[in-house]
Amino acid sequence: MVARSGGVQSVERVFDLMEAIADAGGEISLSDLAAASNLPLPTIHRLLRTLVSLGYARQLPSRRYALGPRLIRLGERAGKQLGTLAGPVLEHLVSELGETSNLAMLDGDGAVYVAQRPSQHAMRMFTEVGRRVNLHNTGVGKALLSTMTDDEVTRLIERTGIPTLTPKSHSSLLDLLADLATIREQGYAIDDEEQELGVRCYALPVPGAVAPVAISVSGPLARVDLRFAARALPILRASADRLGRELARG
Repeated sequence: MVARSGGVQSVERVFDLMEAIADAGGEISLSDLAAASNLPLPTIHRLLRTLVSLGYARQLPSRRYALGPRLIRLGERAGKQLGTLAGPVLEHLVSELGETSNLAMLDGDGAVYVAQRPSQHAMRMFTEVGRRVNLHNTGVGKALLSTMTDDEVTRLIERTGIPTLTPKSHSSLLDLLADLATIREQGYAIDDEEQELGVRCYALPVPGAVAPVAISVSGPLARVDLRFAARALPILRASADRLGRELARG
């Protein structure tokens, strides 16, 4: 059966199911999956059996369904391609601003860095590609959280907790939600020594990306100050828009 978009309906339904599982935090009950997908239970059972047999989904002892291990390989390859696509944008940021630029994407209940271009300064911020970080105390993480509703953020924090890495890290959900309201209003996030003392980061979500992605610049407090922010934010915003257009072209 052909879907309204001209694609194959069964393929669209498979991806709808996997996205519903991902939106639920990586695992979901059959009843919640039926409610999220609006598909008949026999159809869901048939598609899940196929996904489980191929390793793209798995059934837990609790009879809930989770994303399968074969998706890891696809995700790693997709992340590398995303990093390659973002390379020129990140290089432009370093050239214009002189500080390290980063690209991160939502990965379950955290963020993972998929690309970076380092500053040429001897004293600079460095995060290895592939590193996973919390969402509540990083610039890219808070930029990603700002694209969610408060209810979604609350459920995520209920799963992960809110560990504090520095004295400046958020230590309560209420503080985090207040910060996210400010981020949504001003359009950018600041990690002000929340991940690492002595380091400040400005980050924005990338508009129009199919998967949640954020871009940032970061460096030591001595250089990344208010004057830096006034110069950097328009460039960072233009870079996020440029990357969004690149991703939309695919």
